[in-house]
Amino acid sequence: MSAETQRTYVPFKDWKEKSKQTEYTDYTQLLSPDGKLLAKGWARHNVFDYNRDFVKPGSIMSKKEWDFYQVSDGKYMVQLSFANISIGGYIAAKLIDLENCKVIADATQLFIGGKDKHVPPPKGDMPNRYKDVIGKAEFDFDTKEESRRLWFKMPLKGKMVECECEMDIMPGLENITTVLPFPGDDTKYFMTTKQNCMPCKGYYKYGDDVYEFSKDTAFCALDWGRVNTPHKMVWYWGNGSTYLVDENGEKHLFGFEITWAIGDESNATETCLFYDGKAHKFGAVDVETFPKPDKFMEPWKFVSEDGRFNLTMTPTFDHHSDMNLGVARMHTHQVHGLWNGDVTLDDGKKLEIKDMYAFCEYVENKW
Repeated sequence: MSAETQRTYVPFKDWKEKSKQTEYTDYTQLLSPDGKLLAKGWARHNVFDYNRDFVKPGSIMSKKEWDFYQVSDGKYMVQLSFANISIGGYIAAKLIDLENCKVIADATQLFIGGKDKHVPPPKGDMPNRYKDVIGKAEFDFDTKEESRRLWFKMPLKGKMVECECEMDIMPGLENITTVLPFPGDDTKYFMTTKQNCMPCKGYYKYGDDVYEFSKDTAFCALDWGRVNTPHKMVWYWGNGSTYLVDENGEKHLFGFEITWAIGDESNATETCLFYDGKAHKFGAVDVETFPKPDKFMEPWKFVSEDGRFNLTMTPTFDHHSDMNLGVARMHTHQVHGLWNGDVTLDDGKKLEIKDMYAFCEYVENKW
């Protein structure tokens, strides 16, 4: 079987009609008491009421909950994340050197049994606080209306890791929250919130070494998920934030979110531009050349069905990881690089993008 035929989704260029974008603006119950999905579409804020007691897992690992934060200035990157997949989970803080293409520190604490313990809040874009101790790791994720503070501490290889990130949330900052079903099972779904454009300052300390971030150059992206999925999935996820300077010399917060190949996208695609805090929805995205197995470090040209996302990523680093436990596997190529091209806002305004740092990953997942 060729690499191309291993794709488990239909590229948008083969769709018979353009994607539909069903937007929710009012609070909506996500699941019925018997676990059936009631909402399919997207929203500018998380308006979907999630009751974890209504979830009907088809397997012991199908229900998954996570809060994932990625902070980067294009030189260094911190991934601070929590995940609960019912049988267990982890809390982790990883520091990656993007310029020298290496992991500096990976402080990860696993736990067993997560059905009724280590339960994160039900929404990611509203004020909440998740503070816990798991094994040797302590953490505190505190979200307010206009700011977030993340703190983590854990010993690693005879040294102490301590990480703290503080980020701004501009008033009224919109995100993209999507609910995607899976064909053939009305209890399976993929609900995520992606929130961009959060300038971030902070530090990652490993022993005596301290790596600092400034709000002038560093941004945080939130990937928040509450899902009930099949055992095997494939996805692409691309994301980035930056400042754009207009012809008058004024700075504007800009970001984008592109995720595809997960579930049934006939009611919404997880594709969005962000400009000065507002979400600008566009249609399906794909890459011209499937990167697997040996094209991850070649240019990625992105194309969208409506022509509004016209960017090419020139890779600088393939952060490749493969956690293979047999029954569970997370095989990831998170490719970082410089992006060039143009995007188009809802009002038709075209933005030129030049050498913007961002990433796109290709993942084959079995968990």
